[in-house]
Amino acid sequence: MKKGLKRSCVMVVVTFLAMVDISVSVPFIMLHGIASQCSDNTNANFTQLLTDLSGSPGFCLEIGNGVINSMFLPLTQQAEIACENVKQMKELSQGYNIVGRSQGNLVARGLIEFCDGGPPVFNYISLAGPHAGISSLPRGLCGLTSDPACKKFNELIKGALYSETIQDHLAPSGYYKIPNDMKQYLERSKYLPKLNNEIPNQRNQTYKDRFTSLHNLVLVKFQDDEVITPNDSTWFGFYPDGEFETLLSANQTKLYTEDWIGLKTLDDAGKVKFVSVPGGHVRMAEEDVVKYVVPYLQNQQPAAQSFNRKTKEPLHP
Repeated sequence: MKKGLKRSCVMVVVTFLAMVDISVSVPFIMLHGIASQCSDNTNANFTQLLTDLSGSPGFCLEIGNGVINSMFLPLTQQAEIACENVKQMKELSQGYNIVGRSQGNLVARGLIEFCDGGPPVFNYISLAGPHAGISSLPRGLCGLTSDPACKKFNELIKGALYSETIQDHLAPSGYYKIPNDMKQYLERSKYLPKLNNEIPNQRNQTYKDRFTSLHNLVLVKFQDDEVITPNDSTWFGFYPDGEFETLLSANQTKLYTEDWIGLKTLDDAGKVKFVSVPGGHVRMAEEDVVKYVVPYLQNQQPAAQSFNRKTKEPLHP
């Protein structure tokens, strides 16, 4: 009698569970920007905020000691360390989402494109990522670009930018891209040309395949950003070779039209969200976090603001 009752109870539980839509939250990692660390208030609080709002477990992924390594460790090594870290995290073994802040986005893309044997990345949300590179020192870092001291420092940096010493000891040199010195950039820059599949006859199909495997790519540009120069780099826009005046939108660049990393493929599939929000560099209002970030950390297909694919202007209903 007791045995039969116990069996009946088990069957009821199994039947009930089969009828319930059980969903397991997909975890996410957050990658911070330069000169910061996971333990500082900004990054710790932001990671916790995303966890609280999305209901998904989140982890700020640290590389080395944070501040110093984010500035002086080459991005190639940062991406390699991040790759080993995610492979060791059991929480991420079935796949995860990424939120990147500023320079952390280039480490994030290194995880997506370069990490052999790593768990799959589903959704990637980029906050102020310099994806097409930066062409000069950030105005926010060195004041007015007309300042003589800033101009001199910028000239000195550019003069040695693609040297072995700078490339191996200054993280931002890996994505510093001087439009009128493209030969040196393609030959001697050690990170971004590889990441963006820019080097002729050396384009890697595996990098493209991994990038196009994303379910969603959310590119958030901050309208008052004075750190990313040009700001449209956050949407993969940049200057044409040899020019500092005309600015190409993402879909006018060869990276997009020739589909070097699969950005066009993702966009044609409706998987790229070009989002523009008010605010300075990575200063995102909570309502915008709720609208543009949180939905991609949850187990549902979100609706983000859409933009005209040619003009990248917002589409209104």
